[in-house]
Amino acid sequence: MPPRHEPSERPTGPVRPVESLVVPYEPDAPPPGLVPLAGDEVSERWRAVDRSAHAPRLVAVPGDDREGWAAAALVTARPKTAYLKIVDAVGDVRAAVDAVVALAARRGLAQVKWEGWTARAEDVAATGFTGLRTPLTPSEGAAGPAAGYVRWLRGGVTTTPVYYGQTTHFTCGAVTALVARAHAGALEWEELDRQAELTLWRDATNFPACEPVGLGVAVHRARPSSPVRVHLDADRPVLLDHLSENDREWRALLQRASRKDAERAGVPVDPSRLSLSAVRASIGRGEHVLLLLSLAGMQGFDVPHWVLCHSVVPGAIVIDDPWSNATTGDTWVDAHLLPVSDASLDTMSVLSPQDFRGAVTIGRPHERDATPHP
Repeated sequence: MPPRHEPSERPTGPVRPVESLVVPYEPDAPPPGLVPLAGDEVSERWRAVDRSAHAPRLVAVPGDDREGWAAAALVTARPKTAYLKIVDAVGDVRAAVDAVVALAARRGLAQVKWEGWTARAEDVAATGFTGLRTPLTPSEGAAGPAAGYVRWLRGGVTTTPVYYGQTTHFTCGAVTALVARAHAGALEWEELDRQAELTLWRDATNFPACEPVGLGVAVHRARPSSPVRVHLDADRPVLLDHLSENDREWRALLQRASRKDAERAGVPVDPSRLSLSAVRASIGRGEHVLLLLSLAGMQGFDVPHWVLCHSVVPGAIVIDDPWSNATTGDTWVDAHLLPVSDASLDTMSVLSPQDFRGAVTIGRPHERDATPHP
């Protein structure tokens, strides 16, 4: 397994200015300049899914004759985030990648990612990118490329978790908790598997979702060496409004039981809303924050979902999202080390219609219980 600590992932040099143009990508009507550059394999991959939700653009570098294109890259990104992703670069690959990096820098974004479908190691190194860790597993139904790369434009991340995609539609809370535990050194990465995922989910679930108090209690039980605090500014059961009256009733009973479990176990439930500045401060102390948010902003549907907040860079909080949406071309490369601006994350993590924020903060484990780093 890869080590838990990595060298600082920071840009290896200044952003090079590159003359380029940016045009929308229309899969059924590719620009004439693209046709000589993109082969059948690349063209088929670009057209295989509907990427329109992620604002697909072609970043093109004009040729010397000013007529055709010397290079181009297909670029997408989840909405409300602070990065760009290169799906493929064709033609003069390094010029295309440099053009994307320059575009991201002009937009004040935190990073550029590059899916490894066709990327060559020498081009990756020459353009200042570093490798992302190979995922333990992609999220259910979203295979993605075997490799991915990142270049940070503002700050960087010095220690990174390995990406683990949830293997069901409902175990996001359990996965974020387990990844946090492994990232803290309290669990070997090879122990993070489907059995561990489902075991923790079973202890935390409100059937099938994990609500904040139940998740916090389950994390405490699984990780008693670390202080756990629940943050929930709602005084009644949550995440139940979409259910029938009967289903709401028994799930509410379970949530009230979780409150009693938290009291008996000494897990504090803070009734004030956790601020984004407090999230940053918690991460700065070496803690992890499991944050409940709506996928409406990033994916277009209002479904509650747990993510792990583990790092900060100027202007953004870096999360790992255990789910990616294969139907939009979203892969583990998008979901891993994903920078989201504080303002966007603030909006995403206030859930309606109850207007609440739910989170679980996990402190650093006691040294005697932490797994030594290799």
